[in-house]
Amino acid sequence: MEDPAAAGAGSSSTNSNGNGGVKGKQAAPKGREAFRSQRRESEGSVDCPTLEFEYGDADGHAAELSVQGKEWLELEEDAQKAYVMGLLDRLEVVSRERRLKVARAVLYLAQGTFGECDSEVDVLHWSRYNCFLLYQMGTFSAFLELLHMEIDNSQACSSALRKPAISIADSTELRVLLSVMYLLVENIRLERETDSCRWRTARETFRTELSFSMHNEEPFALLLFSMVTKFCSGLAPHFPIKKVLLLLWKVVMFTLGGFEHLQVLKVQKRAELGLPPLAEDSIQVVKSMRAASPPSYTLDLGESQLAPPPSKLRGRRGSRRQLLTKQDSLDIYNERDLFKTEEPATEEEEESAGDGERTLDGELDLLEQDPLVPPPPSQASLSAERVAFPKGLPWAPKVRQKDIEHFLEMSRNKFIGFTLGQDTDTLVGLPRPIHESVKTLKQHKYISIADVQIKNEEDLEKCPMSLGEEVVPETPCEILYQGMLYSLPQYMIALLKILLAAAPTSKAKTDSINILADVLPEEMPITVLQSMKLGIDVNRHKEIIVKSISALLLLLLKHFKLNHIYQFEYVSQHLVFANCIPLILKFFNQNILSYITAKNSISVLDYPCCTIQDLPELTTESLEAGDNNQFCWRNLFSCINLLRLLNKLTKWKHSRTMMLVVFKSAPILKRALKVKQAMLQLYVLKLLKIQTKYLGRQWRKSNMKTMSAIYQKVRHRMNDDWAYGNDIDARPWDFQAEECTLRTNIEAFNSRRYDKPQDSEFSPVDNCLQSVLGQRLDLPEDFHYSYELWLEREVFSQPICWEELLQNH
Repeated sequence: MEDPAAAGAGSSSTNSNGNGGVKGKQAAPKGREAFRSQRRESEGSVDCPTLEFEYGDADGHAAELSVQGKEWLELEEDAQKAYVMGLLDRLEVVSRERRLKVARAVLYLAQGTFGECDSEVDVLHWSRYNCFLLYQMGTFSAFLELLHMEIDNSQACSSALRKPAISIADSTELRVLLSVMYLLVENIRLERETDSCRWRTARETFRTELSFSMHNEEPFALLLFSMVTKFCSGLAPHFPIKKVLLLLWKVVMFTLGGFEHLQVLKVQKRAELGLPPLAEDSIQVVKSMRAASPPSYTLDLGESQLAPPPSKLRGRRGSRRQLLTKQDSLDIYNERDLFKTEEPATEEEEESAGDGERTLDGELDLLEQDPLVPPPPSQASLSAERVAFPKGLPWAPKVRQKDIEHFLEMSRNKFIGFTLGQDTDTLVGLPRPIHESVKTLKQHKYISIADVQIKNEEDLEKCPMSLGEEVVPETPCEILYQGMLYSLPQYMIALLKILLAAAPTSKAKTDSINILADVLPEEMPITVLQSMKLGIDVNRHKEIIVKSISALLLLLLKHFKLNHIYQFEYVSQHLVFANCIPLILKFFNQNILSYITAKNSISVLDYPCCTIQDLPELTTESLEAGDNNQFCWRNLFSCINLLRLLNKLTKWKHSRTMMLVVFKSAPILKRALKVKQAMLQLYVLKLLKIQTKYLGRQWRKSNMKTMSAIYQKVRHRMNDDWAYGNDIDARPWDFQAEECTLRTNIEAFNSRRYDKPQDSEFSPVDNCLQSVLGQRLDLPEDFHYSYELWLEREVFSQPICWEELLQNH
């Protein structure tokens, strides 16, 4: 379960003097000074059992929030509303200190008035109740105005720029505001069957308010994106970037929908387009998968001391049963595994791994640790596992229209000597087995939503006049894309810069951005205990940032892909151009097992536990012990998200697949298979599958159990020659052309749909200067409201090199 303050909703163990969560607890029981504690990294290498990890949109409610007298709980609702109105009125005062004091009081309410509660359940209940009450009284709108004021506070920006070292005290007001807004979003977006009709209505109203341009302002997500780019540009280094990213992620999830909602939208859209329903629910299929088990060691341990060398053992007929027994297991062990029956790594493969280290600027060590061998299982457990293993393959095979056309083209060239283009119905002159093959292929033919969208786009490009103007539904996803369109490259670069700075494999560089401004205290630690606390908090801080960015990027890609394929391709291409693929590989160039079992948390400081119980004295021994969790939810969540992101970027893209090969990703990804979690293993195997044809026969021969696992767990494409490499349909010289063609299609789509003067070539041109200057332009009603925001984001915040301008002119 995630750290209490991890979600940025309230307190953090370093947030002394600053975070509203700390100040709001002044009336709570003693021991609150422990919230100033810091944290250190705690990595361990332990045997990896099957991880009972349930992947979802986010962690549990309490973990995502890990952020006095009894008068409030005893008040009637009308009295509570009157008190909230009084607080909101006092937010209008000029004094900055008085506004901050009132904002902290609101934060205390949003955190559940824990000083009056007796249990953790009560704290979470009142936090949710108070958040609905605060929203209904207009608290979010009031705090949004204060957030605009803090963003535009040039004095705070200039003060932070002049300081040699920025600390947590420089972002006090911003952290309080963002904490309240995070609590409102997180509590209101959570749906429960017991919610009243009034709460359900408030949730939908809030969703609409965040999704669309309300009160003549841009959507809230765009404001947060502008904060991210402003932070990365160095104009506002004091922004609490962790809280900004967490809030941005939850706002996108709330307004667009999570993964289960995406599946519902996909089913609806296929029905609207007249496409057949999906063969299976991918979410349920992945949930039903089990992690691959290691080989049976009972026999091996008894024979390993007396058995001949593996090279001789492979030649014996008696070893056939042993080899078949191991065939169902994953090749999750490295080349030093004495139970491994695969060929040892060749010199060529070892040299490739060495080249990958230098290419990724990492320290890849395939033999950095001994194989993790669990205790020998009993015969009863082995038989139970065999009985429980699912029969058949988990996925229905798919065939694209392009695959059928390619198969018929080859068959016609072979048997009748000519082709019929895209005709897949005429089978005259072809033998009966080819007829049966085409029938089977057509039975498993899959037409995606993207295929239909690409076909419609081609038709609109060919016949713009006859087909007329496209009607684009104003969905939250469409509104968000329109708002992000012209600044999207800057947004993606900023997110990847922060992800790089937060990656555990990144080395400190002078030109990297400082993401620790909202975690470092004003005074650095002077004792060993304080240093340990700070180390834990810094690592936890980085883990939360990685979690937020990975989930945010994955959500954006999936929603844009469903809305329109070229919106997805536009975001994907900018991620690729910003080196997202080597960045993710660099992230996995570490001991992933140690990363997902890291204990960078202090359980006694978790919300809401820390608000109810008296805090014990922290010692170095208790910090080293950490919690009793089997794994760190957020780290495993981040790893799965990054693997899914890498799959999204490389699927059906030969040029990007070759990037995986060039960066020597196979040994890096193969090490991640040590983690016994089915979903993580599935996406690793997908990435290995798409590049096996480029890795050579020797690699496939040496990794047969990995190949077997790919066959068992990854969806099949019937005539995909992934396992042999005989059909490499892309050549190295075509890769650049592939990306250029895609970019041309994306630009044509964006120009046609979003650039208004798209039909200028069909309209008459006014060449009279006086007539053109005398035309009246109809500006939108909210133009004068958002003009200053646009100027600040697009003009004033962009650095201008005046010397170059003078030289060029």
